[in-house]
Amino acid sequence: MNIPCVLKENTSVLLLCHRRLGSRSRVAAPSAGQKLLSVWQMLGFLEKELLVLSESGLLRVISGARGDLLDVASNDYLGYAREPVSRATLLECAATELGAGASRLIFGTTQQHLGLEAELADWVGMESSLLFSSGYAANLGLLQALCGPGDLVVSDALNHASIIDGCRLSRAEVAVVPHRSVESVARALASKTPRRRAFVVTESYFSMDGDLADLPGLRQVCDQHSAALLVDEAHALAVFGPEGGGLCRAAGVLPDALTGTLGKGVGSQGAFVAGSQALKRWLWNRARSLVFSTAPSPLLACLTLRNVRRARADDLRREHVSSSARILRTRLLGAGLKLPPDSIGPIVAILLGDNARALRAAEALQGDGFRAQAIRPPTVPDNGARLRITVSSALDEATLERLAVCLISACAE
Repeated sequence: MNIPCVLKENTSVLLLCHRRLGSRSRVAAPSAGQKLLSVWQMLGFLEKELLVLSESGLLRVISGARGDLLDVASNDYLGYAREPVSRATLLECAATELGAGASRLIFGTTQQHLGLEAELADWVGMESSLLFSSGYAANLGLLQALCGPGDLVVSDALNHASIIDGCRLSRAEVAVVPHRSVESVARALASKTPRRRAFVVTESYFSMDGDLADLPGLRQVCDQHSAALLVDEAHALAVFGPEGGGLCRAAGVLPDALTGTLGKGVGSQGAFVAGSQALKRWLWNRARSLVFSTAPSPLLACLTLRNVRRARADDLRREHVSSSARILRTRLLGAGLKLPPDSIGPIVAILLGDNARALRAAEALQGDGFRAQAIRPPTVPDNGARLRITVSSALDEATLERLAVCLISACAE
């Protein structure tokens, strides 16, 4: 038998290989090919499940390289991610290792990690910070390490999947409250359910609606009920606040823990949790997504530090993003398109409701040369399908106007 042929995805080839085993396969121990075929048969239900997704308009297709379309879908708000790294910058980092080789706890910490963590803590106005491999890993590790059985976690209904999964992993009691309702948070905290500790977790700038949490209100309620406030600043960093330091800094609110990402406004990769030194030491010991992961690339940490410092000083691009987003919203609302109430900033969601309609609109935008993403359940609630447009500093006045015209045409029904 030619074993490599079973690695092909064509089912007929698999069956042919199986038949070639002949009667010998009935008496001999299963071959590698038979075992692989058996495993694939065990996963045969996947084709049926994929068909269900397709018929409901929820199937995501694996895409190739992004090509030449104009980006109005990514989170590269300041436009740093697409810029090539200069030769001079690479030469400055030439002595920096590419890989850490181990987890932070084993032998993976470098001066590049420590320097970036110090800069990030200063940027968001916290005592310390700790790097994670991604925003998902940061929220997962934070919630799993802080919360446990018997605790109460009050979570906004539109919080990111990483927060939802972190809550689940913690095994704490979770109270999901209506979106941006401080009153509902207060009622949940005032409940008589016995518990050891209470936490309130929210995004500061919500990634699918582009609206803001009432951070001063949440801080006040948390203080009244002796609850910790955990804030995810993933989409606010580099966009809002003094030096782009986020909405907590803009509101003068000090959270008990803050998560931020480096792959959006900063234009790099990775994430961090900021807070007290005690929190950092606790996460170092108990955040499983940190403890059991190889440390981020020292070379990337070196390059990311440059981008953070650049973002802190880049008020010009921040203002360009802010004004462009205001102009686009005004045009879309004037044409009668439906946007989430109270939305601001670079995330512009056009509410369409129907999955198929959102897909058609995204396809029409692609025909006009723009890459826009149709967002469907479970990323958003049922009947909440939308086009999620992101405004970046790369859009000039003429391109912004052309985008508005194309959006109005694509979403009009």
